[in-house]
Amino acid sequence: MKNIVALVIVLTLSSATMAQTEKQVESKITDVTVFLARAQVTRAVKTRVDAGKTNLVVTGLTSQLDPQSIQVSGKGSVILLGTSHRQNFMNELNMPKALKLLNDSVDFYQKQVGLEQSQKEILNREEQMLLSNQKIGGANQNLTVAELKAMADFYRSRLGEIVTARSKSDDRVKKLTEKINRLKNQINSQNELRSRNSSEVVVTVSSEAGGALELELSYVVANAGWVPIYDLRAINTKSPVQLNYKANVIQQTGEDWAGVHLTLSTANPNLGGLKPELYTQYLDFYTPVAYDYAKKSQPRSAMPVRAEAKSMDIAAEETAVTSAEFVSTVQTSLNTEFDISLPYNVPSSMEPTLVDIRKYDLNASYLYSVAPKLDMDAFLLAKGTGWEEFSLLPGEANIFFEGTFVGKTAINPNSIKDTLAISLGRDKRIVVKREKVKDFTTRKAIGSNIRETYAYEVSVRNTKQEPIRIVVEDQVPVSQNSQIEVMVSDNGGAAYNKDTGKLQWTWTLQPNETKKATFKFEVKYPKDKQISGL
Repeated sequence: MKNIVALVIVLTLSSATMAQTEKQVESKITDVTVFLARAQVTRAVKTRVDAGKTNLVVTGLTSQLDPQSIQVSGKGSVILLGTSHRQNFMNELNMPKALKLLNDSVDFYQKQVGLEQSQKEILNREEQMLLSNQKIGGANQNLTVAELKAMADFYRSRLGEIVTARSKSDDRVKKLTEKINRLKNQINSQNELRSRNSSEVVVTVSSEAGGALELELSYVVANAGWVPIYDLRAINTKSPVQLNYKANVIQQTGEDWAGVHLTLSTANPNLGGLKPELYTQYLDFYTPVAYDYAKKSQPRSAMPVRAEAKSMDIAAEETAVTSAEFVSTVQTSLNTEFDISLPYNVPSSMEPTLVDIRKYDLNASYLYSVAPKLDMDAFLLAKGTGWEEFSLLPGEANIFFEGTFVGKTAINPNSIKDTLAISLGRDKRIVVKREKVKDFTTRKAIGSNIRETYAYEVSVRNTKQEPIRIVVEDQVPVSQNSQIEVMVSDNGGAAYNKDTGKLQWTWTLQPNETKKATFKFEVKYPKDKQISGL
């Protein structure tokens, strides 16, 4: 009997030792790789485990993570047996300090409103007491005129003080209420990101002797991404164009990325990496099918993962060192990665976080361009070369010239040819005129046709103290009907494109020099017709 009891005790202790325990562990975000859409988050876990099997529960994770993307690696004398993911609907993500401060401010102002309302109630009670006790003296007691006057002055003074104090209290309550409403609006905008439930990753490990353990947990999250944005800066017409490559990073995952190692990747996991397959294309006769218009389509949910480029500060040129000095570019087999060595903070917010990526110098040539038929002002252009090496993506660009904000443009590498043309603004010191030459402008009826002759003179004067190179563009009409004939009798020495009708002159003008060109063309058409576009 004693042997049986001993055996039961041994088995019980053994089963207790082999029982699988669950241990909650904390983690810290160390690395984040942000794709054009979505991001990969890496967390570090440091803990100790006992001998046997243990379920390590990594808590407080965003519910936006993709369970299929979870990866775990570790250091320590343990065996990683597997991972699983689960939602925790009872625990929300940790509230950040900024949100706690907003909530504390609301509580403080609400207490102030309560105090003001209590003071107002005291004033109301005092007013009621004064009004209900207006009888002065007894039935047989006569008061002097001085006593009556004193009592009247007291009532008038005190009731006036009560009315004034109550009015001031109402004003204070109104201002406090406005502050509370503004704070609540701010809290509500942030709570949209924080009110989601959290999730947990369970890592099952086995250890013979127990000990210290370091885990690295990574996963992909939705509601994150980045948009490229550029600054194009030209100091003068003799220097290269500086291209500042930046990114608007936005993440609405509900968890802040504080002091993380940030990497921006040009990859887009949403596009998928599987090669499309061509299947047999079949033809058949079309059979119409009646459509039930009363049937309602199911609503689609859309989760924004990218943000529009937020307009940046257009102040004077930067002189301090930016984070772009600490970024290295890595060309992978399929994409480009910008590795930022400085720790970065990217809060979970509706507003994007601006990140400096790199600064490049574009070799540029400068010239002026004018189309006087449309605008008499000459525009300074910078034509940059070598942009292909910078892994540019389509995005918005802010243009600066001589330290002044000029305007915005769009950069689309897919449509740029050899040079990146940048318009740097108008120069009023280039005087341009376009006038119709009346002596050569005629209209004649010849037989059954009308023949109209047009002549225009274009002149450009350089009032600057330095020579300039300018491209002047004009045009003659192009016929789209065989009954309409257009003949250029004099192109004025311009390069003429018959297909587009464009005329182009390229001139170099010395200081205070003026150049002119006259071009003529004729249009012939039937006299019983009217033409448009002339």
